Amino acid sequence: MWRLGPVRTEAFAYALPEAAIAQTPVEPRDAARLLVDRTDGPSEDRQVSDLPDLLRAGDLLVVNDTRVIPARLALTKATGGRAEVLLAERTGGRTWTALVRPGRRLLPGTLLHHGDEPVVEVGEVLAEGERAVRLLGDEEPLALLGRLGAVPLPPYITAPLGDPERYQTVFADRPGSAAAPTAGLHLTDALLRRCRARGITVATVDLEVGLGTFAPIRTDDVEDHVVHTERYAIPADTVAAVEAAERVVAVGTTVVRTLESWAATGRTEGPTDLFIRRGHEFAKVDVLLTNFHVPRSSLLVLVDAFVGDRWRDLYATALARGYRFLSFGDAMLLARR
Repeated sequence: MWRLGPVRTEAFAYALPEAAIAQTPVEPRDAARLLVDRTDGPSEDRQVSDLPDLLRAGDLLVVNDTRVIPARLALTKATGGRAEVLLAERTGGRTWTALVRPGRRLLPGTLLHHGDEPVVEVGEVLAEGERAVRLLGDEEPLALLGRLGAVPLPPYITAPLGDPERYQTVFADRPGSAAAPTAGLHLTDALLRRCRARGITVATVDLEVGLGTFAPIRTDDVEDHVVHTERYAIPADTVAAVEAAERVVAVGTTVVRTLESWAATGRTEGPTDLFIRRGHEFAKVDVLLTNFHVPRSSLLVLVDAFVGDRWRDLYATALARGYRFLSFGDAMLLARR
C-alpha cells in the first residue's frame, strides 16, 4: 500500500442528527432504501430488494456468515451492586477481553454472580479500558452465554429489540462476533435466491466482528489509529469463486477487510489488523454494499478509500433525502473508484 501524508481525523466528521439514527429495523429486511452511486451520473434511490437488477450475471456476492453471540451479561457483585460484562474477544478456552462496568473499581479477582451462581472472574486491566475476564464453571462457554447472556446492541440504539434474531443475518452460522455485520441484515433468503437465478453467485466468509469495529477514531491523525485485531476465515470454495468472478461484490466492510487481508498476506485464515485507508490498493473487491457509518470511524475511512471524497456528497444526499443511518439504517451500493 502506498501512503499519503497525515490525514486528520476531522476530515471524516459530519453532522449526524439524532433523528437520522435508525432505532428499529425495517420490515421486510430488503425494504431498506438503497442509495446507488452512479459513476456516470447522479446517485439513484432504490431499495435493497432491487439488488438482483443492479448486479450482473457473473458477479460474486460475498457475505459474512458470522453469528453474534449473546455477549452481554447482567451480573451482580458480592455486595449486591449491579455489574455488566460485555465480552469482546475470546483469547483462550474460558478467557476473554471485555468491557466491564463499573470498570476500574473492580479489583482483579473479583467474582461476579447471576443470582447465587458465580459466572465471571474479573482479571487485569488492559488497554483502552478493557479487562481480562474468565468465565467460571464447567459449562461450555457458548452454552453459558446462551443461558445467561443477551445479544449486545450498539450504544446508539436505545429502543428495545422485540426479536433478537433481527440483529442476526438470515445466513448467520458461526458464533463468534460481538456485533453484527450490519450490511448483511438487509438480505433475505428470497433475495439471495433471486440473485442466484440471475446468474449471480453467492459465497461466504467468516470474520468475527469485534466491538472496536464501530468505535470512533480518537487520535488526531488517522495514521495513528490502531485497529482491533479480528479473526477471519475464507473457505476454499470462496477462494475459488473470488478468483473466477468477473466482479466481487462485498456485503459490508467486514467482507472487504477479510478479502483484502487475504490479498495482503496470502493467508485465507488468521488474525487481521488491516486498517484500510486512503492509498490502499484494492485487490479483491470491486463493488461494496454498506450501511451509513458513524462519523470519524474506521469504517468511514474505509469507504473513503473505496470511493474517494465522493462519500461526502453521498452522505449529504442521504441525509437530505431522509435515509436512515447506522446499524438498523439504510444502505449504499458503491463501485470502486
